Amino acid sequence: MTERVLDGRTALVVGAAGGIGRSIALTYARVGASLMLGDRHSPRLAETVELCERAGAKTHSTTVDVTDPASTQALIDDTVKSLGSLHILVNSAGVITEVPVSDMTVEQWDETLDVDLKGVFLCCRWAVPHMLEQRWGRIINIASQVGQKGGIGFAHYTAAKAGVIGFTKALAREVAGNGVLVNAIAPGPIETDFVAGLAADTLAAKQRELPLGRAGLPDEVAPTALLLASEPGGNLYVGQTLGPNSGDVMP
Repeated sequence: MTERVLDGRTALVVGAAGGIGRSIALTYARVGASLMLGDRHSPRLAETVELCERAGAKTHSTTVDVTDPASTQALIDDTVKSLGSLHILVNSAGVITEVPVSDMTVEQWDETLDVDLKGVFLCCRWAVPHMLEQRWGRIINIASQVGQKGGIGFAHYTAAKAGVIGFTKALAREVAGNGVLVNAIAPGPIETDFVAGLAADTLAAKQRELPLGRAGLPDEVAPTALLLASEPGGNLYVGQTLGPNSGDVMP
């Protein structure tokens, strides 16, 4: 895409060090957005910054702990200070492990809910007031098809991502009347390092079940995030969960 549909827009991508977050950041960079990138993985985050700068985008970055209120508030404040505004927030930070409930530790449950759900709330909590003040904003929360259908061995991840979908709907109703549109993307299996950590037999079985017959790529998810962030394409999406999922979920 060569049209600079995000010229003049500022975007914060949380979880930008790799995978879907990196692809979204690079997609936004190519169409004119100025960027703040956040992640806890500094070396890989620096690689994303370099890619976005090569694409011509003004790009800042910082490390962040999405489970910490002070760290996330500082991230939002730094974004507004560095870019002058915050128009688009993408919440893409996440963790995933495979473990049945019968073997799951409280620590595994807490970490997953803290990163995958609480982190979304915290970033939105500090970003929304800025967006309400300017009466324009786009928030895109990365959920998962597992949050829609459940997953064996992923009860903690299912709970977190279902929570993201519900939170997205509730927040969307709160702020849409003030020009802030909140939506979620629920990808199916995507070929990222994030998913590669799962057992090989789990991944192989999942791909055989997909109507499309294969997992997706991060670059096949990023265009959905661009649609939701752009005008007029994203103007009528409010509280929706879009599913680039290879047919895994068909609402």
